Amino acid sequence: MYLVGEKIIYGENGVCTVAKVAPLESSGASDKLFYHLEPLIGTGVYFAPVDSGAFMRPVISREEAEALIDAIPSIEPAICRDNRFNHVDAFYKELFRQHSCEALVAIVKGLRLRMSEKKTKSSRAESTMKRAKDILHGELSIALGLEVKDVENYIRSRVEGN
Repeated sequence: MYLVGEKIIYGENGVCTVAKVAPLESSGASDKLFYHLEPLIGTGVYFAPVDSGAFMRPVISREEAEALIDAIPSIEPAICRDNRFNHVDAFYKELFRQHSCEALVAIVKGLRLRMSEKKTKSSRAESTMKRAKDILHGELSIALGLEVKDVENYIRSRVEGN
């Protein structure tokens, strides 16, 4: 069980803070416990049953974050070669379901490459890349003790310095 104040990865929503572990107030006398999760990026609250099968894991450690950044140059870009909308959508959904920073890096690298090869930008590709970066940068900000807005420059300086 996660404790109040812990930062965790919740499904495909990125970093959330466990704000409370309690029954839902609207459920009356139910004693079923829910995590009340506040997203690091975005607003609102997610409610996840403590005993649910929803994906949750702790945020990676500083050492894991530094190792990931060092590995970025060797992570292959994820590129969907099929242009059919439903296939592209399924391709990226599967990568997000891996819940790994490596998959998020692959998404960002692949979409950057695709967008640089085309003269026009796809709003769908931009949206997918923003989502991947938000999740990745959110987790790295917690692991590295940085503000989310500073993560991209930190990554760039580390990768270019290697």
